[in-house]
Amino acid sequence: MAIVKNDSVIQQEWITVEAEDDLPSSDENLIVPLARFKEQREDLLGRNGGLGVLLNPGDAPEDLANDLDRLSIITVNFPAYTDGRGYSYGRVLRERMGFKGELRAIGDVLRDQILYMHRCGFDSYDLRVDGETALTKVRAALKEMTVYYQPTGDDRATALSLRERRRAAMGQKAS
Repeated sequence: MAIVKNDSVIQQEWITVEAEDDLPSSDENLIVPLARFKEQREDLLGRNGGLGVLLNPGDAPEDLANDLDRLSIITVNFPAYTDGRGYSYGRVLRERMGFKGELRAIGDVLRDQILYMHRCGFDSYDLRVDGETALTKVRAALKEMTVYYQPTGDDRATALSLRERRRAAMGQKAS
């Protein structure tokens, strides 16, 4: 398993704690399921280590609205490649709610999905392959397309905006 972020393979710095597990020391960086975060919010926010939340299909990212500035990472579980709710979670978190921390895709993350995850705001990917293979897959996926029709939160130019820029540049030359 390898985590790719910012065009490099990074080490896992987070401990994912399940709903029934005991919490480790207060200096550890933890990721907890949304349900546990909601139940133990005050205790978790009072810890010294970093804090993150795991969103599973069926969770509501809006439940984190008041705490986004206190979370370092949000992991979104893609349990199967056919479950697309995580894409919506990414867009909601980035575009509507303004989450600035790390947004990591976990679970059944396939190479063919990475570009679309990136377009929805994901900036790290936990892949089920070794480090160099994971990095190669992410790099290739992110270079796959260069022009898009739909605008999203990744600020890439759309075909329409490129066309308008070209027309404006040609209009300036004619003057």
